[in-house]
Amino acid sequence: MVGLAAAFGSGAMTNSLPELADAKCIFIIGSNTTENHPIAAKWILRGREKGAKIIVVDPRATQMAFLADIAVQHRLGTDVALINGLMHIILKEGWHDKAYVDERTEGFEALAAKLEDYPPDKVAEITGVDAATLRRMAEMFAKNKPASIVYCMGITQHTTGVDNVKDLANLAMLTGNVGVASGGVNPLRGQNNVQGACDMGGLPNVFTGYQPVADEAANKKFSEAWGRPLPNKPGLTILDMFHAIEEGKIKALYVVGENPLVTDPDLRHVEAALKHLDVFIVQDIFLTQTAKQATIVLPGTSFAEKDGTFSNTERRVLLVRQAIPPVGESRPDWMITQDLSTRVGYPMNYASPEAIFEEIKSLTPSYAGMSYARLGATGLQWPCPTPDHPGTVFLHKDRFSRGKGAFTAIDYKPPAEVVDGAYPMWLSTGRSFAHYHSGSMTRVSPSLHQEVPEGYVEISPVDAKAMAIKDGERVKVSSRRGEIQIKARISGKVNRGVVFIPFHFAETAANVLTNSAYDPVAKIPEYKVCAVKVEKLAA
Repeated sequence: MVGLAAAFGSGAMTNSLPELADAKCIFIIGSNTTENHPIAAKWILRGREKGAKIIVVDPRATQMAFLADIAVQHRLGTDVALINGLMHIILKEGWHDKAYVDERTEGFEALAAKLEDYPPDKVAEITGVDAATLRRMAEMFAKNKPASIVYCMGITQHTTGVDNVKDLANLAMLTGNVGVASGGVNPLRGQNNVQGACDMGGLPNVFTGYQPVADEAANKKFSEAWGRPLPNKPGLTILDMFHAIEEGKIKALYVVGENPLVTDPDLRHVEAALKHLDVFIVQDIFLTQTAKQATIVLPGTSFAEKDGTFSNTERRVLLVRQAIPPVGESRPDWMITQDLSTRVGYPMNYASPEAIFEEIKSLTPSYAGMSYARLGATGLQWPCPTPDHPGTVFLHKDRFSRGKGAFTAIDYKPPAEVVDGAYPMWLSTGRSFAHYHSGSMTRVSPSLHQEVPEGYVEISPVDAKAMAIKDGERVKVSSRRGEIQIKARISGKVNRGVVFIPFHFAETAANVLTNSAYDPVAKIPEYKVCAVKVEKLAA
């Protein structure tokens, strides 16, 4: 799935996880950190023990919110308005880092002019966060340096996801918190090795190391290395692929380690599109809901059954070694890919994952100084351009990769779908502490299944009372795209008018309801907000 590489550097953390322990303020927005990223949460809590101020911004009350100095539940999809409001206050009070702005950034005047449109009273009306609290948040963030921003998919999974990320970059630069230890803008990646997949060109517009396919020099380099003329136009994103399948432009689909029949928005549309394929191949370690629909299933191996590298959320490339032989008929993914490529006319003859890594480093400047011998037990953080380079703990230390950091004047835009008389409640989706992504691994674990055995919809006590819904009873939740029946969980974690559904459960699939509208730049769907109706079922 295409990420936010173009939005802020590579889409990776500018800083490192251990640095959070020495931050003076940690601003967490759109991240249920303790449940979804417990290792990152560990470093945040160490920072809190050392006196760091914690600010949490999320439409749902998470565990981290109860540990925060300030926690607010803003309205779904109002992130830009809130961030602009904080910057408005910081500028009006003179709390911004004037020297940093003058020396290291450009575009400040346009940003300052735009922020005039976001006074506290207006922002309070849009976001539901009162003006006094906005001021406390702005002062806490601006006056406690270094300050780190931590975010996750509550920021990116919107039609304004790129705007949200750019605005967080604005906030960090305005206060002089980029290119410093324990500061920065730090996205927590949503799945294991998402960072590595992006680093390796698992995006439709770049080769490895974020080298654009449209760049003449990069295209020539890879074309010569691989012995074939390569396209210079970006490929399709996942959602674009499904439209192309329906239009007959794509006849075959090859899915590796993904379960779109649980995780993609507007699932009924995805199901219908897949029926148009002539050939559908799925490569995975379990027979997922998607694999069950495939023409051919290729059994891959888990991390424990192969050698290779993973790149984690802090840009650290880690070496993994095979612990057990492949189970049954499964084979390492690189072997499957190599054999398939050879059979369809492009011979591959790699002897091992290490041989593949040697090619990676020869073509990828940010990996050029790495080797299996150097990675050892602790790995290296890119960029690591030479064999004697120690790796990079945090980015942009003395200058930005583009020279000066660019401010972007951004306006608030509402979500693609808003509530109305027919669908009067807001839905947001996410994860539970016990399960991971589509549940293909965690839901086959008896102990984890026992923790959270089925899906549920969180509904506020006020809404539940108004609809005479009891805790634990099944209700119908519907949107313009479909409906599901699911158990109600009455919870103070959500505000009145808002419901939350974890998306792990195929039998009560939240993504039957979600909207496939997507960000125009990153093409990430708006999983985090759509309009729904909740109804009590007849006795």
